[in-house]
Amino acid sequence: MKSETGILKEGRGMVRGVHLSRKRRKSVESFLWGGGVIFLVLAVWEICSNTGVINPMFSSSPSRIARTGLALIRDGSLWVHIKASGTIFILGYLMAIAAGIPLGVLMGWFKKAGLAFGPLVAACYTTPRIALMPLFIIWFGLGMGSKLALVFLSAVFPLIINMQTAVSNLDKDLVKVAAAYGATQRQVFFTIALPESIPYLMMGLRLATGRALLGIVGAEVFGGSEGLGYLIQYAGATFQTDKVFVCVLVIAAAGIFMDRGLYRLNKRFDGWRSRED
Repeated sequence: MKSETGILKEGRGMVRGVHLSRKRRKSVESFLWGGGVIFLVLAVWEICSNTGVINPMFSSSPSRIARTGLALIRDGSLWVHIKASGTIFILGYLMAIAAGIPLGVLMGWFKKAGLAFGPLVAACYTTPRIALMPLFIIWFGLGMGSKLALVFLSAVFPLIINMQTAVSNLDKDLVKVAAAYGATQRQVFFTIALPESIPYLMMGLRLATGRALLGIVGAEVFGGSEGLGYLIQYAGATFQTDKVFVCVLVIAAAGIFMDRGLYRLNKRFDGWRSRED
Protein backbone atom coordinates (compact mmCIF):
# COMPACT_ATOMS: atom_id res chain seq x y z
CA MET A 1 0.00 0.00 0.00
CA LYS A 2 1.31 3.39 -0.95
CA SER A 3 1.48 6.01 1.74
CA GLU A 4 -0.52 9.20 1.53
CA THR A 5 2.69 11.14 0.92
CA GLY A 6 3.60 8.92 -2.03
CA ILE A 7 0.15 9.35 -3.55
CA LEU A 8 0.43 13.13 -3.21
CA LYS A 9 3.85 13.11 -4.87
CA GLU A 10 2.53 11.05 -7.76
CA GLY A 11 -0.41 13.42 -8.14
CA ARG A 12 1.87 16.44 -8.18
CA GLY A 13 4.10 14.72 -10.72
CA MET A 14 1.15 14.02 -12.99
CA VAL A 15 -0.10 17.61 -12.73
CA ARG A 16 3.39 18.91 -13.46
CA GLY A 17 3.68 16.56 -16.45
CA VAL A 18 0.33 17.72 -17.85
CA HIS A 19 1.38 21.35 -17.36
CA LEU A 20 4.69 20.78 -19.18
CA SER A 21 2.99 18.94 -22.06
CA ARG A 22 0.52 21.81 -22.49
CA LYS A 23 3.38 24.31 -22.40
CA ARG A 24 5.30 22.37 -25.05
CA ARG A 25 2.18 22.09 -27.20
CA LYS A 26 1.62 25.84 -26.99
CA SER A 27 5.26 26.48 -27.86
CA VAL A 28 5.09 24.19 -30.88
CA GLU A 29 1.81 25.76 -31.99
CA SER A 30 3.23 29.26 -31.62
CA PHE A 31 6.34 28.27 -33.58
CA LEU A 32 4.31 26.72 -36.39
CA TRP A 33 1.96 29.69 -36.74
CA GLY A 34 4.72 32.28 -36.49
CA GLY A 35 7.09 30.34 -38.73
CA GLY A 36 4.33 29.70 -41.24
CA VAL A 37 3.50 33.38 -41.57
CA ILE A 38 7.19 34.30 -41.99
CA PHE A 39 7.66 31.57 -44.61
CA LEU A 40 4.59 32.77 -46.49
CA VAL A 41 5.83 36.38 -46.51
CA LEU A 42 9.27 35.30 -47.75
CA ALA A 43 7.75 33.09 -50.46
CA VAL A 44 5.48 35.87 -51.74
CA TRP A 45 8.39 38.31 -51.64
CA GLU A 46 10.60 35.92 -53.65
CA ILE A 47 7.90 35.25 -56.23
CA CYS A 48 7.12 38.95 -56.69
CA SER A 49 10.82 39.74 -57.17
CA ASN A 50 11.39 36.94 -59.67
CA THR A 51 8.26 37.71 -61.71
CA GLY A 52 8.92 41.44 -61.90
CA VAL A 53 5.91 42.48 -59.84
CA ILE A 54 8.31 44.50 -57.68
CA ASN A 55 11.67 45.86 -58.74
CA PRO A 56 14.42 43.79 -57.06
CA MET A 57 16.77 46.77 -57.34
CA PHE A 58 14.70 48.58 -54.71
CA SER A 59 13.37 45.66 -52.66
CA SER A 60 15.84 42.81 -53.29
CA SER A 61 14.62 39.25 -52.57
CA PRO A 62 15.22 36.63 -49.87
CA SER A 63 17.51 34.55 -52.10
CA ARG A 64 19.64 37.56 -53.08
CA ILE A 65 19.87 38.67 -49.46
CA ALA A 66 21.00 35.18 -48.42
CA ARG A 67 23.67 35.07 -51.15
CA THR A 68 24.93 38.54 -50.24
CA GLY A 69 25.04 37.64 -46.56
CA LEU A 70 27.09 34.51 -47.25
CA ALA A 71 29.46 36.49 -49.47
CA LEU A 72 29.98 39.12 -46.76
CA ILE A 73 30.66 36.39 -44.20
CA ARG A 74 33.13 34.61 -46.44
CA ASP A 75 35.20 37.67 -47.26
CA GLY A 76 35.18 38.71 -43.59
CA SER A 77 33.85 42.24 -44.14
CA LEU A 78 30.63 41.62 -42.21
CA TRP A 79 32.53 40.53 -39.11
CA VAL A 80 34.62 43.72 -39.22
CA HIS A 81 31.48 45.87 -39.15
CA ILE A 82 29.80 43.70 -36.49
CA LYS A 83 32.88 43.97 -34.28
CA ALA A 84 33.00 47.76 -34.67
CA SER A 85 29.30 48.18 -33.84
CA GLY A 86 29.41 45.58 -31.07
CA THR A 87 32.29 47.32 -29.30
CA ILE A 88 30.49 50.68 -29.25
CA PHE A 89 27.22 49.03 -28.21
CA ILE A 90 28.70 47.09 -25.29
CA LEU A 91 30.67 50.04 -23.92
CA GLY A 92 27.77 52.48 -24.24
CA TYR A 93 25.30 49.97 -22.78
CA LEU A 94 27.51 49.23 -19.78
CA MET A 95 28.04 52.95 -19.18
CA ALA A 96 24.27 53.45 -19.25
CA ILE A 97 23.77 50.63 -16.71
CA ALA A 98 26.49 52.00 -14.43
CA ALA A 99 24.97 55.49 -14.44
CA GLY A 100 21.25 54.88 -14.97
CA ILE A 101 20.53 52.33 -12.22
CA PRO A 102 22.12 54.27 -9.31
CA LEU A 103 20.63 57.58 -10.47
CA GLY A 104 17.16 56.03 -10.84
CA VAL A 105 17.38 54.47 -7.37
CA LEU A 106 18.57 57.78 -5.92
CA MET A 107 15.68 59.70 -7.49
CA GLY A 108 13.16 57.12 -6.31
CA TRP A 109 14.45 56.69 -2.77
CA PHE A 110 15.05 60.36 -1.96
CA LYS A 111 12.10 62.59 -2.85
CA LYS A 112 14.22 65.74 -3.02
CA ALA A 113 16.53 64.10 -5.54
CA GLY A 114 13.52 63.19 -7.65
CA LEU A 115 12.23 66.76 -7.48
CA ALA A 116 15.66 68.15 -8.36
CA PHE A 117 16.58 65.87 -11.26
CA GLY A 118 13.09 64.94 -12.50
CA PRO A 119 12.58 67.91 -14.88
CA LEU A 120 16.08 67.51 -16.33
CA VAL A 121 15.58 63.79 -16.95
CA ALA A 122 12.17 64.43 -18.54
CA ALA A 123 13.62 67.11 -20.83
CA CYS A 124 16.55 64.96 -21.92
CA TYR A 125 14.35 61.88 -22.38
CA THR A 126 11.97 63.67 -24.76
CA THR A 127 14.79 65.29 -26.78
CA PRO A 128 15.68 63.33 -29.96
CA ARG A 129 19.21 62.13 -29.29
CA ILE A 130 20.10 61.94 -32.96
CA ALA A 131 19.56 65.71 -33.16
CA LEU A 132 22.49 66.14 -30.76
CA MET A 133 24.88 64.14 -32.93
CA PRO A 134 26.38 67.25 -34.62
CA LEU A 135 27.22 68.61 -31.18
CA PHE A 136 28.75 65.29 -30.13
CA ILE A 137 30.93 65.32 -33.24
CA ILE A 138 32.07 68.87 -32.43
CA TRP A 139 32.78 67.96 -28.81
CA PHE A 140 34.19 64.43 -29.17
CA GLY A 141 35.17 64.19 -32.83
CA LEU A 142 34.23 61.56 -35.42
CA GLY A 143 35.78 58.70 -33.47
CA MET A 144 34.46 56.50 -30.69
CA GLY A 145 33.59 59.33 -28.30
CA SER A 146 30.66 60.79 -30.23
CA LYS A 147 29.20 57.34 -30.89
CA LEU A 148 29.51 56.33 -27.23
CA ALA A 149 27.77 59.54 -26.19
CA LEU A 150 24.79 58.83 -28.44
CA VAL A 151 24.48 55.18 -27.40
CA PHE A 152 24.81 56.13 -23.73
CA LEU A 153 22.11 58.81 -23.90
CA SER A 154 19.84 56.50 -25.88
CA ALA A 155 20.02 53.72 -23.28
CA VAL A 156 20.36 55.49 -19.94
CA PHE A 157 16.93 57.14 -19.59
CA PRO A 158 14.77 53.98 -19.71
CA LEU A 159 16.88 52.65 -16.84
CA ILE A 160 16.59 55.85 -14.81
CA ILE A 161 12.82 56.11 -15.24
CA ASN A 162 12.12 52.44 -14.55
CA MET A 163 14.27 52.32 -11.43
CA GLN A 164 12.80 55.57 -10.12
CA THR A 165 9.28 54.20 -10.66
CA ALA A 166 10.16 50.91 -8.94
CA VAL A 167 11.73 52.41 -5.83
CA SER A 168 9.16 55.17 -5.38
CA ASN A 169 6.15 52.82 -5.66
CA LEU A 170 6.92 50.11 -3.11
CA ASP A 171 4.21 48.01 -1.52
CA LYS A 172 3.17 50.17 1.44
CA ASP A 173 1.96 47.14 3.43
CA LEU A 174 5.39 45.51 3.23
CA VAL A 175 7.07 48.74 4.32
CA LYS A 176 4.65 49.10 7.27
CA VAL A 177 5.24 45.52 8.39
CA ALA A 178 9.01 45.99 8.17
CA ALA A 179 8.77 49.22 10.19
CA ALA A 180 6.59 47.49 12.77
CA TYR A 181 9.31 44.89 13.28
CA GLY A 182 11.89 47.63 13.76
CA ALA A 183 13.59 47.46 10.37
CA THR A 184 15.91 50.34 9.56
CA GLN A 185 15.80 52.30 6.29
CA ARG A 186 18.87 50.39 5.14
CA GLN A 187 17.18 47.04 5.82
CA VAL A 188 14.01 48.15 4.06
CA PHE A 189 16.07 49.23 1.06
CA PHE A 190 17.98 45.96 0.70
CA THR A 191 15.19 43.52 1.65
CA ILE A 192 12.16 45.19 0.05
CA ALA A 193 13.12 47.96 -2.37
CA LEU A 194 15.79 46.15 -4.36
CA PRO A 195 13.96 42.79 -4.72
CA GLU A 196 10.71 44.57 -5.65
CA SER A 197 12.51 46.61 -8.32
CA ILE A 198 13.85 43.60 -10.25
CA PRO A 199 10.93 43.40 -12.75
CA TYR A 200 11.29 47.13 -13.45
CA LEU A 201 15.03 46.71 -13.84
CA MET A 202 14.63 43.89 -16.37
CA MET A 203 12.07 45.90 -18.33
CA GLY A 204 14.41 48.88 -18.28
CA LEU A 205 17.27 46.73 -19.57
CA ARG A 206 15.09 45.40 -22.39
CA LEU A 207 14.04 48.91 -23.39
CA ALA A 208 17.61 50.15 -23.12
CA THR A 209 18.79 47.37 -25.43
CA GLY A 210 16.51 48.49 -28.24
CA ARG A 211 17.35 52.16 -27.71
CA ALA A 212 21.09 51.42 -27.68
CA LEU A 213 20.83 49.51 -30.97
CA LEU A 214 19.01 52.45 -32.53
CA GLY A 215 21.67 54.76 -31.12
CA ILE A 216 24.60 52.86 -32.58
CA VAL A 217 23.00 52.70 -36.02
CA GLY A 218 22.18 56.41 -35.93
CA ALA A 219 25.69 57.31 -34.79
CA GLU A 220 27.34 55.26 -37.54
CA VAL A 221 24.98 56.51 -40.22
CA PHE A 222 25.68 60.11 -39.20
CA GLY A 223 29.43 59.79 -39.11
CA GLY A 224 31.86 56.92 -39.29
CA SER A 225 33.91 54.70 -41.52
CA GLU A 226 32.91 51.27 -40.21
CA GLY A 227 30.07 49.53 -38.44
CA LEU A 228 26.68 48.21 -39.46
CA GLY A 229 25.15 51.68 -39.52
CA TYR A 230 27.89 52.90 -41.84
CA LEU A 231 27.40 49.89 -44.10
CA ILE A 232 23.64 50.54 -44.21
CA GLN A 233 24.22 54.17 -45.18
CA TYR A 234 26.83 53.32 -47.83
CA ALA A 235 24.87 50.42 -49.32
CA GLY A 236 21.67 52.46 -49.43
CA ALA A 237 23.41 55.35 -51.17
CA THR A 238 24.74 52.98 -53.84
CA PHE A 239 21.45 51.04 -54.26
CA GLN A 240 22.88 47.83 -52.79
CA THR A 241 19.63 46.88 -51.09
CA ASP A 242 20.86 43.33 -50.47
CA LYS A 243 23.54 44.61 -48.08
CA VAL A 244 21.05 46.93 -46.39
CA PHE A 245 18.74 44.01 -45.62
CA VAL A 246 21.64 41.86 -44.40
CA CYS A 247 22.66 44.54 -41.88
CA VAL A 248 19.06 45.08 -40.79
CA LEU A 249 18.63 41.34 -40.21
CA VAL A 250 21.85 41.17 -38.17
CA ILE A 251 20.70 44.06 -35.96
CA ALA A 252 17.23 42.56 -35.59
CA ALA A 253 18.68 39.15 -34.68
CA ALA A 254 20.95 40.73 -32.06
CA GLY A 255 18.01 42.63 -30.57
CA ILE A 256 15.81 39.53 -30.44
CA PHE A 257 18.59 37.44 -28.88
CA MET A 258 19.28 39.97 -26.11
CA ASP A 259 15.59 40.64 -25.47
CA ARG A 260 14.82 36.92 -25.13
CA GLY A 261 17.84 36.45 -22.87
CA LEU A 262 16.70 39.22 -20.53
CA TYR A 263 13.14 37.86 -20.61
CA ARG A 264 14.33 34.41 -19.55
CA LEU A 265 16.50 35.93 -16.85
CA ASN A 266 13.47 37.79 -15.52
CA LYS A 267 11.52 34.53 -15.45
CA ARG A 268 14.26 32.99 -13.31
CA PHE A 269 13.95 35.87 -10.87
CA ASP A 270 10.18 35.33 -10.82
CA GLY A 271 10.69 31.70 -9.90
CA TRP A 272 13.16 32.66 -7.16
CA ARG A 273 10.76 35.21 -5.69
CA SER A 274 7.86 32.74 -5.71
CA ARG A 275 9.96 30.16 -3.85
CA GLU A 276 11.00 32.78 -1.31
CA ASP A 277 7.35 33.75 -0.80
